[in-house]
Amino acid sequence: MASKWFESVAVAQRRAEKRLPKSVYAALIAGSEKGLSSRDNLESFDQLGFAPHVAGNKRERTMATTVMGQSVSMPVLISPTGVQAVHPDGEVAVAKAAANRGVAMGLSSFASRSIEEVCAVNAQVLFQMYWSGDRDTMLSRLARAREAGAKGIILTLDWSFANGRDWGSPWIPDKIGLKAVVKLAPEVVMRPRWFWSFAKTGHMPGLLTPNMAKPGEKPPTFFGAYYEWMQSPLPDWDDVAWLHSNWDGAFMVKGVSRVDDAKRVVDLGATALSVSNHGGNNLDGTPAPIRALPAVVDGQQPRRDAGTDPRVAGHRRRRRGPDRSSARRRCSPRQ
Repeated sequence: MASKWFESVAVAQRRAEKRLPKSVYAALIAGSEKGLSSRDNLESFDQLGFAPHVAGNKRERTMATTVMGQSVSMPVLISPTGVQAVHPDGEVAVAKAAANRGVAMGLSSFASRSIEEVCAVNAQVLFQMYWSGDRDTMLSRLARAREAGAKGIILTLDWSFANGRDWGSPWIPDKIGLKAVVKLAPEVVMRPRWFWSFAKTGHMPGLLTPNMAKPGEKPPTFFGAYYEWMQSPLPDWDDVAWLHSNWDGAFMVKGVSRVDDAKRVVDLGATALSVSNHGGNNLDGTPAPIRALPAVVDGQQPRRDAGTDPRVAGHRRRRRGPDRSSARRRCSPRQ
């Protein structure tokens, strides 16, 4: 049996391509429309470099820091990603791995496992919400997150679910029923190890979103939850401030790429903001976060001078240590 250890994200991705059915793997690959943003998210890091000191460095080094009130072993958070049902344990497995490394876990509203299950294995869960449903529904989700033990809220505002891709999009069923089994069987047969990982549990992949369930109701499917979001009126800044006022802990607004939006986030008192284009799955052509990061950080300088130090996070697509170092330097105030 091959070692489960891998040297880089690229190695892990190659393994996933070999292990997962074709449609499942294709659904995981980022990008929308022409794929400009998803490519730029990676290529923009290749255009950055750094010149390290060769002597006089500290003998004792640590990557530990504090993010949204949580002490973490390194300046990395697990990004909230929906429907991680490609593995029998889904988000629970990711949360366990994150806890093992001292890293906080971002849990999506569209996750395949409930917030209660995930909080049970990781004490540093940041629950991600969309502006979806009416205010009473959102208040109930906040209350559920609080009761489960979530340490913070991530409000995601950078999602448009653009499903057209020039290289084609895989068929994604609403649920795993007879139609889906018949249609996907030829692909699944070619990946017996993946199929057996589910078969031995007695359950097939679930495409439900338990964190989007209303009290007393069954969890909706992914597309059922998506329909609720699609029918919800778009939020304004007063709505964002209202949601923040109803959460008494750490609060991040994710999806910022403009300086003026960043200033609004800081003015409403958010703990942090995330510079993000949703992994390139948003509107194609939006800038890579690492490109937008310097202007957003520099735009907060007057607030920093006044003693208000907003936390700015670059989001998605960092694949190696030097990428993280480049982002960290671009987050630092200009001297």
